[in-house]
Amino acid sequence: MVRPARFAFNEETAENNFFQQKSTSDAVAEKALEEFDAFVKLLRGNDVDVTVVQDTPEPWTPDSIFPNNWFSSHLSGELVLYPMFAENRRLERKPEVLDLLRRKMNHRKLIDLTHWEKEGAFLEGTGSMIFDRDKRIAYCCRSPRTSEKVLADFCSRMNYDAVIFDAIDKQDNQIYHTNVMMEVGTQVAVICAEAIRDEKERQKVLSRLTITGKIIVEITLDQVTQFAGNMLELKSRNGHPLMVMSASARNALTPSQENTIATFSQIVSADLHTIETNGGGSARCMLAELFH
Repeated sequence: MVRPARFAFNEETAENNFFQQKSTSDAVAEKALEEFDAFVKLLRGNDVDVTVVQDTPEPWTPDSIFPNNWFSSHLSGELVLYPMFAENRRLERKPEVLDLLRRKMNHRKLIDLTHWEKEGAFLEGTGSMIFDRDKRIAYCCRSPRTSEKVLADFCSRMNYDAVIFDAIDKQDNQIYHTNVMMEVGTQVAVICAEAIRDEKERQKVLSRLTITGKIIVEITLDQVTQFAGNMLELKSRNGHPLMVMSASARNALTPSQENTIATFSQIVSADLHTIETNGGGSARCMLAELFH
């Protein structure tokens, strides 16, 4: 997790992140820090091993709080760097953070996909892709931030199979990141199937989830606007499964949905209102999984 130095509404990402809303408050950065610190405390209180990196004021990176987009870590030893849509988000790949990742994770192989930025082609990590790590599947909705060419490059290098589809939000916009509408855990998959308007594509995705043994929790487009699709399954130090989400996401769930998730994972939720409103991302976006 990256503790922001100067969190703010990012004009560059607002071009296609329709979840962002510019706040009139002067205390956005301060409130975001409070939410971040409370979230870290909550995770550590639930026995999660959290590595926090303090961001630097320069170069200014307003979205540094969302590190899951620019790198991913893999049990097989790879550290993957991704091409980013917004130019100011490319600055998040700071040498200090990369050095820490290499030291802490003992990565044996670096896969650098950032050269695709020169061609205007992007793939924003575990925002663009939802991994079923056990089955080596990447679920992915097309968007300006998700190029099929880069996805094919990632899948060939990492031996993943891509399941690609189009997803549309309530306002008929392309959903910019798959992780706002979908999560795949070890046993439960949360998905807004109604966002996939093409029936064949929808069935393709749902049947793949079913075939791979997932219990499907379907959420609505209204729930997506409350970040109910933006959650991540973590493990505590003793292997206890936790489903991490924001308070707004949890409040948006029906009792039945919450019960299904809670059957397989303990639900952990944090108040992230300021971060969600101005950043257009939630709990999952703030968590970059580390494997070693």
